Amino acid sequence: MGSVCILTDNTVQFIKPNFPGRDLVNIVNMETRVNLPDRMNGHDLKPNSLPSSASDEANPHLQLPGIEDFRTVFLNLASQYNEIVAILHSSHLSRLCSYASEAAGLVRGRVSIQVIDSLTISVGLGYMVQVAAEAAGKNAPSTEIERLMRGIIPHIYSIFCIPGLTYLYHSGFLGKAQAEVGEMLGLLPIFSLEDGRLTPLEKARNSRHLIDFWQEFLDEFSDLVHIAFIQSIPPLTHEVRTLREHATTIYPKTPFSEHPINLPLATMFGPRCSGVFTIETPANEK
Repeated sequence: MGSVCILTDNTVQFIKPNFPGRDLVNIVNMETRVNLPDRMNGHDLKPNSLPSSASDEANPHLQLPGIEDFRTVFLNLASQYNEIVAILHSSHLSRLCSYASEAAGLVRGRVSIQVIDSLTISVGLGYMVQVAAEAAGKNAPSTEIERLMRGIIPHIYSIFCIPGLTYLYHSGFLGKAQAEVGEMLGLLPIFSLEDGRLTPLEKARNSRHLIDFWQEFLDEFSDLVHIAFIQSIPPLTHEVRTLREHATTIYPKTPFSEHPINLPLATMFGPRCSGVFTIETPANEK
């Protein structure tokens, strides 16, 4: 029997496909459902299959695993590992984290489970999982891994441009009228994840203004471990090239990665969503 494994969810996007401890990472899936007859659901659905705008008829949504599903996952992992560290996307974006916490309480005494609310998603979540997996591969106990995660959480920042405001309405983040009017006006709203909550920041007038905002966001930092861009559908080719050039100029030693939007994030924020993640060097590592 192994010592510690890592559990995460399929909003995760890894900076590198292979990393130390990758074999210790398990992923719980949320399925995307779209109520349209010409759309395929489940594993066959892709981000580019989603409509550019959500509607009451289509209603794209994530089907979350429930408490009993998590209980089953935990018990299965308990047959192979002594400890489980579950690192999940922000509890302010769905109820997944709360379901996992309730399930952990049901199996208390059979296996040690730490449930960590990452307060982030996508690449931010992926970075945390990679660090946790590497520590687990070095036989770090779950309490030490949890301490590492708590130290990283305040140093992950992200902003998103979300033109598909109707997706935010169907995900429960925005009122219907506000979403429909915003889309009709062709706005480019910019949001940040502040303590795990989706928070409106500004409305970009055009793509040039959007690039300026992204560049100003990068300029706020002094020491970054990684910069990542989440590419929308259709892709913002010119915009990301300009951002990469700016990032390379001010952070010549900081890796910059580009990732296509994945299906769970596209279901929450719409396929036209793009985003920038910055991961800051913790103070104790500078």
